Amino acid sequence: MSVKILGIESSCDETAASVVEDGRLVLSNVISSQIDIHTLYGGVVPEIASRKHVERISQVVDKALSDAKCSLSDIDAIAVTYGPGLVGPLLVGVSFAKSLSFASKIPLVPVHHIEGHICANFIENKELEPPFLCLVVSGGHTHLVMVHDYRDYEVLGKTRDDAAGEAFDKVARAIGLGYPGGPKLEKAALNGNHEAIEFPKAKVAGSVYDFSFSGLKSAVLNYINQCNMQNIEVVPEDIAACFQDAVTGVLADHAKAAIEEYKPKAFAVAGGVASNGALRDRLQKVCDECGIPFYKPSPILCTDNGVMIAAAGYHEYMAKNFAGLDLNAVPALKLGER
Repeated sequence: MSVKILGIESSCDETAASVVEDGRLVLSNVISSQIDIHTLYGGVVPEIASRKHVERISQVVDKALSDAKCSLSDIDAIAVTYGPGLVGPLLVGVSFAKSLSFASKIPLVPVHHIEGHICANFIENKELEPPFLCLVVSGGHTHLVMVHDYRDYEVLGKTRDDAAGEAFDKVARAIGLGYPGGPKLEKAALNGNHEAIEFPKAKVAGSVYDFSFSGLKSAVLNYINQCNMQNIEVVPEDIAACFQDAVTGVLADHAKAAIEEYKPKAFAVAGGVASNGALRDRLQKVCDECGIPFYKPSPILCTDNGVMIAAAGYHEYMAKNFAGLDLNAVPALKLGER
């Protein structure tokens, strides 16, 4: 008997819903993006994001059910992101999911956003099973995680300050590329001189696998200021190329060190920045050198989506981890907390 999970995601600026069968078969995937709105402000405005989620969530869920050719009566559980993320957007999704669960008497399953990103790898890689090592890289998170089993995660390292995606956005804004910064910076880097500038690769003392990107971001801003003061031409493409090399270099170095120490049978990447081609190439090279398979979701499954929440929700459902109507948004929820 198959299990169908309706996944709802609203942790930032995408209103998303999906129906997934048995944690791996996608029946529908509906995403309503707010990029055009937030581009006007140079980044996500939480209040605006919350209002747009309220406007769109009902239609998005209805379309997800319609595309999957099923009704609520066919759904075994409703999975929803309850953290981490922006508190306003999270509350919209959690409140809607609780109301839907109460009205339909369908079980409610709480899902951790980062766990969702990790589980996105199960969708297109049917052979992937724990244990494996996973690098989660997004606008709000940079985690190196040992996935011991479904629902069993050990965080080996995480960012001490800016997430990698956040640094991408800030640097892109500084060199005039605008929002969203990641894709625009990656495109600009294709035409840049990778040898033009040497930016630092920060290491965190006493913690081999932790990350720090605020110093790198500051180095870019200082470089731009120095060029302006000395009337030296600032070449955005060169900055983009060298900055991207510095970030992806650190991520790849940490990944290789963890692979060599923990000897996982596979390595995976997840999160919005996981769609970056330069990062994927570097990680592929690391995995080839270490002799282990490398898994990566398609770009549409790297950014926030309901598929990953439904996929993670399947394992929560099978473990009978249900939530009551007292479920609340937890914006700073840590991976492994329940």
